[in-house]
Amino acid sequence: MTQKSKNSKTRRRRRSSSKRHYFTQVHEDAIVRYANIDDIKERTVLYVQYIQPAFNEMVDKIIFTYKFTNLPNIVELRDECKIWLTMILDKYDPNKGSKAFSYFSVITKNWFIHKVKKNAKQAKREVDFDQIPSDLEKRHLVTYNQYETKREKSEFWKHLWEEIDSWDNGKLKPNDLKVLQAVRILLESSDDIEIFNKKAIYLYMREITGPNTKQIVNSLNKMRAKYRDFKGKWNEGDV
Repeated sequence: MTQKSKNSKTRRRRRSSSKRHYFTQVHEDAIVRYANIDDIKERTVLYVQYIQPAFNEMVDKIIFTYKFTNLPNIVELRDECKIWLTMILDKYDPNKGSKAFSYFSVITKNWFIHKVKKNAKQAKREVDFDQIPSDLEKRHLVTYNQYETKREKSEFWKHLWEEIDSWDNGKLKPNDLKVLQAVRILLESSDDIEIFNKKAIYLYMREITGPNTKQIVNSLNKMRAKYRDFKGKWNEGDV
């Protein structure tokens, strides 16, 4: 065998070894299935097991490949992009000829290009946060104060689940019931589903339930009132 033939085979092996394995036909099929069903639980399973990991890897690779890492707030933008992809999942139409990977890759790249242009326009108006007094900064930073022990947390969640179950009394309106089911799914899948902020929760719930954001907020407000009543009783030791 000539040296040229050996080099050719080596190149072929390198190309095959670099083949992406994070976005395969399994993930393509999962996206098509997701777009064609309404069942909340099945959608969540498809998203958690197949779609979310593929999107995570795809977005990260595009950021690295096209050097979007130079954006000052790239961590937040990366998360926002993943939320956006979730919102438009059911807009993908395989009958138009493009593979899901190609479709969402182009959308992701264009999304970041738009952010680059927007960031350039805003650069002149940006505030140097290093100049903000530390006392003011501390007032605006959100900190999480874990004041409960593991035992208290376990007891709290046990009673909270019982409380949530009691809300499903057979008298809920259809939208309220859908939102309640979505809340249960989010709580049950909290270790698997990446939720980044309050806006992301609304967007994800709208995606898996169907009602618009205003309807979701109305339903959540009712649940918040019930939760505040439960939390008040818990703090007073009445639960």
